[in-house]
Amino acid sequence: MDKKTVGILRGGPEGDYYISLCEGGEILSHIFENLNERWKAVDIFIDRDGVWHLNGFPIEPTILPEKIDLVWNTAHHSLVNILNELSIPVINISALNSLLRNDSEVLAEHVKSFDLKIPQKIILPSYQGDFDGPKDLYVKRKAKEVLSKFSAPWIVKSFTSDSNMAIHLVKTFPELIRAIGDGVDHNQSILVEEFIYGRNIDTHSVGGFRDEGIYVFPPQNVNKEEKEIITQMAHDLHEHLGVEHYLKSTFVIHPKRGIFITEMSFSPDLKPDSHFHQICESVGAKAHHIIEHILKRSLN
Repeated sequence: MDKKTVGILRGGPEGDYYISLCEGGEILSHIFENLNERWKAVDIFIDRDGVWHLNGFPIEPTILPEKIDLVWNTAHHSLVNILNELSIPVINISALNSLLRNDSEVLAEHVKSFDLKIPQKIILPSYQGDFDGPKDLYVKRKAKEVLSKFSAPWIVKSFTSDSNMAIHLVKTFPELIRAIGDGVDHNQSILVEEFIYGRNIDTHSVGGFRDEGIYVFPPQNVNKEEKEIITQMAHDLHEHLGVEHYLKSTFVIHPKRGIFITEMSFSPDLKPDSHFHQICESVGAKAHHIIEHILKRSLN
C-alpha cells in the first residue's frame, strides 16, 4: 500500500497532560522504529494554552486534512469532535471509556452484571490550608475517614504528573497517616484504595484481530477453568464497553472473595519489556503487528 501518514495527537489543556505526552511519544517511536516503511508518524502537539503544533511548528487544525491520513489521539477524548469536523479518521477512546478509567463508581455499575468486583476507593481532594485547617489534624481526620469506610491494607497514591511516584502500600493506621501526609505534601488529590491480595492477571483484547470480532490473548499463569472464565470476562467487558480497538483488563483472583477488576487501559504499553510485548510473542505475533492492525482498521 502507499505510505500513509498518521498524526499522534498529544498534550492539550485538558486531561492527563504528562501521561498523554509519554503515551503519544511511545507510539511515535514505535511506529518510526517498526513500521516506517509503510507508515509515517508525525507529532501533533497541543500546548497548555491550546495551541496546536505539527512537528514543532504552530498550526491551525484546519490544515491537517492535507497533511495526514489518520490521527491517533492520546490527548483528551473531546478533541475527536474537531477531527470529525475535518473528516479525519481517528483512533480514540470514547467518553464513556475515559470516564470508566477515572470513576470507580461508574465502573462498579458497569461490571456488576459480570460477577466482577472492584476494590473500594476514596478520593481525598487536594489539601487547602485556609479551608482544611492545620495539616496534621487534616491528615488524621482523613485517615479516620478512610478507616471508617474500609479496612487495611490500603494503596495510597498521589495524583502527581508522574503516575509511578508517591505510591504506598500500607497495613497499619500510623502508616496510613504517614502516607496521606506524603500525598498532602505533593499538593494533589489522593487516591486511597483497598488492596486486594491475590494473583494479578493482565488480559489483553483487540477488536478484529485474526478475523475474530474480539480477539482475547490467552491469559497466562492460570489453570484451565480460570483461563476460560477470565477470557470470557475480558471478551464481555470489551464488548459491553464498546471498545473499538484495544483493552487491557487487570484482574485479581482472590482465593476467597472471587475475581476483582482493578484497572483498565485503552492503549497498549509499548515499552520493550512490557507485558503486552510478552503476550504478543506468546501467540506468535509482535507488538507492531497489533499497532499496524489498529492503524489499518481505522482507515477502513
